[in-house]
Amino acid sequence: MSLPVPRITNPQAIPVIGVDDHLPPVAPERMTPQALRERFAAPPVWAPELPGDGRRFFEREPRAASVLVPLVEREHGLQVLLTRRTDHLRDHAGQISFPGGGAEAHDADAVATALRETEEEVGLRREHVQVIGAMPHYTTVTSYVVTPVVALVRPGFQLTPDDFEVAEAFEVPLSFLMTPAHHRRHRVEFAGDTRQFLSMPWTSRGDDGQARDYFIWGATAAMLRNLYRFLSA
Repeated sequence: MSLPVPRITNPQAIPVIGVDDHLPPVAPERMTPQALRERFAAPPVWAPELPGDGRRFFEREPRAASVLVPLVEREHGLQVLLTRRTDHLRDHAGQISFPGGGAEAHDADAVATALRETEEEVGLRREHVQVIGAMPHYTTVTSYVVTPVVALVRPGFQLTPDDFEVAEAFEVPLSFLMTPAHHRRHRVEFAGDTRQFLSMPWTSRGDDGQARDYFIWGATAAMLRNLYRFLSA
């Protein structure tokens, strides 16, 4: 019997083994709303770099899930809307995530799951959301088979985060996340098992002027890396 996969509870403490500054950023002209619509309508030949986290924590039946990758159309460029999960949740507590969650029997498809979960988690209403495509499945160590649904979001919305699931919602420039010089590689070994992951640390300032640090890592960073590969292909 194989040993359990170790949970990473303090990812910031895991050594950085490399930074991908040798890779070019996605060109600005590929990150406009129209360019994204066109790319998803006629996708290039490509393959995701990271199909999943690796070996699962435990033998739980895989469960379908969806997340929304919300690209907010701001005057200064597209922004990725992310959430910080509350600390008491069973899975991925305190982590930076896309809004989303497990599929329900009444969901028509992966898009329906992503839209429903996003509205439930952060209050983003569907009339502000234009789905433009989906990325390949991503399998997490917690046995979720996740479909990332990519959408453009029209400004003018008001968020009402669910206090039970979402500690806060915030935006990060898509251009920052699509620049591999900001992608750091981590590796840790435990009882003969190796875990590797990407991180994309982001610092912003709140309305009070205070700096806020957000450690984007794990599945969220991996799905963003796959988006980078898709837009760069």
